[in-house]
Amino acid sequence: MADRTVSAFRMSAISVNFGGIAALDDVSLEVAPNQVLGVIGPNGAGKTTLFNVACGFIQPDAGALTWRDRELRRLKPHQLAGLGIGRTLQGLGLFDRMTVLENVVVGADRHARAGFFAGMLGLRRSAREEHDLRERAMALLDELGAATYAGQLPPSLPYPVRKRVALARALVSEPDLLLLDEPAAGLSGDDMAELGELIKGLSQRMSVMLVEHHMDLVMSVCDHIVVLDFGKNIASGPPAQVKEDPAVLAAYLGDEVEHDRPATTRS
Repeated sequence: MADRTVSAFRMSAISVNFGGIAALDDVSLEVAPNQVLGVIGPNGAGKTTLFNVACGFIQPDAGALTWRDRELRRLKPHQLAGLGIGRTLQGLGLFDRMTVLENVVVGADRHARAGFFAGMLGLRRSAREEHDLRERAMALLDELGAATYAGQLPPSLPYPVRKRVALARALVSEPDLLLLDEPAAGLSGDDMAELGELIKGLSQRMSVMLVEHHMDLVMSVCDHIVVLDFGKNIASGPPAQVKEDPAVLAAYLGDEVEHDRPATTRS
């Protein structure tokens, strides 16, 4: 069992201001080991800003990030993989001129001594290392049902498949914490159900924090939920508790949360 004190990811008293307007105001959360934590909130709540702080895209004006009992000062996105943190973004960020397999191998930098980009620059990498990276990438593509697309270029693929490729790239480095930004966006009901089962399975080997507006997915996969509204944390707890919280019902105009209907976002 992972040690909670060392392995937890914490965002403590995070505040972010844009032009004098508070996007986040004293927001705190904790992702415990092997926990799926969801961040939800109506449009303008600050979810995207919070996710960007977690990934190092935005530096908070106040507060701290802590991972494995270590404060992450001036965190930068390129440092995440080396810290054991994987992430996916709404924009996917796949390389159009690289095959699906090559895109996934990019994410394995954490385990590669030479590194993928060193290889692109002509530096030597052992054949064994290259073989191992590709095997791990192929295994993940197979797990996600995308192995048949390994040799194709991303622009030729349906959007749901590209989302699986982006997820495989985040997972190939074998992270201990996975950050997901609206993973269900653009997915059909069947694809979303498969995603939910996948996230549940991932929690057996890592912690997961997801920002999402599809309430049925959040309620079905998350162990704990944090609710934001206008940059403030208005509720926190297990799904059943959050679902009935008066402040949450008011923020979502009542019936959207109460009946598990997808909610529109404001972030």
